[in-house]
Amino acid sequence: MAVCARLCGAGQSRRCRRRQRHSQPHQDSDSDMDMDEEEEAERVVAGVLASGASAGPPHPQSLLDLPPELLVEIFSSLPGAALPNLALVCKKFRQILNTETIWRRRCTEEFGMRDDLRKMEILGMSSRDLYVKRVNPQVKSGRFMKLLPDYEHMDYRDVFTHLLHPYRNILGLWQPDIGPYGGLLNVVVDGLFIIGWMYLPPHDPRVEDPMRRRPLFRIHMWEKNKAMVECMYGHKGPHKGDIQTVKKDEFSTKCNQTDHHRMPGGRQEEFRTWLEDEWGRTLEDIFHEHMQELILMKFIYTSQYDNCLTYRRIYLPPCLPSDLLQPGLFKGTYGSHGLEIIMLSFHGSKAKVTKLTGDPNVPAGQLTLEIDLNRPVRLPDLEHQRSMEELSRLVLGVHEEAQRGLQAQDAPSEAAEVAEGSDSAPPAGVEDVEPGAAACSAASEAQPFVLPLGVMARNEVYPRTCKMCFYGTGLIAGHGFTSPERTPGLFVLFDDDRFGFIWLELKSFSLYSRLTDQLSHAQAPSMEHFEAMLRNMQSWTS
Repeated sequence: MAVCARLCGAGQSRRCRRRQRHSQPHQDSDSDMDMDEEEEAERVVAGVLASGASAGPPHPQSLLDLPPELLVEIFSSLPGAALPNLALVCKKFRQILNTETIWRRRCTEEFGMRDDLRKMEILGMSSRDLYVKRVNPQVKSGRFMKLLPDYEHMDYRDVFTHLLHPYRNILGLWQPDIGPYGGLLNVVVDGLFIIGWMYLPPHDPRVEDPMRRRPLFRIHMWEKNKAMVECMYGHKGPHKGDIQTVKKDEFSTKCNQTDHHRMPGGRQEEFRTWLEDEWGRTLEDIFHEHMQELILMKFIYTSQYDNCLTYRRIYLPPCLPSDLLQPGLFKGTYGSHGLEIIMLSFHGSKAKVTKLTGDPNVPAGQLTLEIDLNRPVRLPDLEHQRSMEELSRLVLGVHEEAQRGLQAQDAPSEAAEVAEGSDSAPPAGVEDVEPGAAACSAASEAQPFVLPLGVMARNEVYPRTCKMCFYGTGLIAGHGFTSPERTPGLFVLFDDDRFGFIWLELKSFSLYSRLTDQLSHAQAPSMEHFEAMLRNMQSWTS
């Protein structure tokens, strides 16, 4: 409102208001953000005013002198949060802000809303059709009509004011607090809904299959000026829920009708249904006794929450031109624990793989792999690759060299003395490169690859050529994250969307495949914010 007051010839100038703000050091950061938004809005208005001045009187003195169609264009370019205050300036502004074009553009540009309310009205799209289009729960038809209103009587201003803007801060990626298991929630604007989708890995061991999604909650307009939160968990359709913003970058969900989560057959039927959905099989199909125990343990632990969860914001890793491959989210195999979701990020000469979902041994949030991009490993021919002894010799040689480097950092004076009398060459199969040169160099030509005999792999079908290999360490621990330790292994880069890791001590192989879903509102503001998030994730489950 202050912006338009100044442009209309009334109110304080920007310089006066800045002087006033500096004279009040106790003002919070929200006031600074409001001032910045006002100045940005003023620049937008002034720019449009300058470019469209020829459409109005010869020399317009204020916004009030401009024709309504130009004011509609100006107001459509302003942030939606500033429009309610703009309506308080004068009667003319208030009337113009009733134009649907303005609010439709804000819904589209700020939140990516694509559905056309007026098109739905013309086509006569029913609430049931809209509901089935967005979410398809396992309920009988006829239930929809009582659960959704008629959207034809709403307008874009209602949708923006009472749905999109109030819940804008929960859009993006989140990690639920489910003990060691974690998870990945993506909150998106989907048509006239805000939906929280829980992302689930494919059924073990099909790591290259697409991700599965399950709706946990949704928010939609119930009346013209009211939004409703509904829990989507369970098997009886949507029911009453609640969302509370605990603090910045954290919110909680609560189900108000947990009886909707129960099944007629009791816990046994709930377990069988959960197992088929989670693993794609029955308990009788799983012959490994240890795996049966892990599955039962996860069901008991996760089902106690009843969709009453706390979520913490997470970001996608920033991408730099020097990165070995594009960072992002992947799904990977973890033996008896099944498939898990991880995040690959690059930090100078290091690549880090962080768990977004976890297990009782190594929980979500922990650094499962750490790759040294300054220590590439040259694979031998196929015959020697099949030998576990040959692979162990190569990797352990690099591991010993890396340990000596760490000891040298701890005792620089002793390391200098040793270095003066030592002129040893790197272990056979290890490339002697300058620090950082390996990651920045052009990708090597594809070379044949085969797993050593005796290495267990959940996927019998894996890539038979690779681009590069590096020394790295993997995190292993006992049940309950006891006695954690980092053990040496080999990082294998197959292509831009797949990589693997050979765990020497476990004699097992993990294959990772990129998650290709488009994730919006998820980019980290800066590398500093992202690294702080990684540190916080480790503290959540340590």
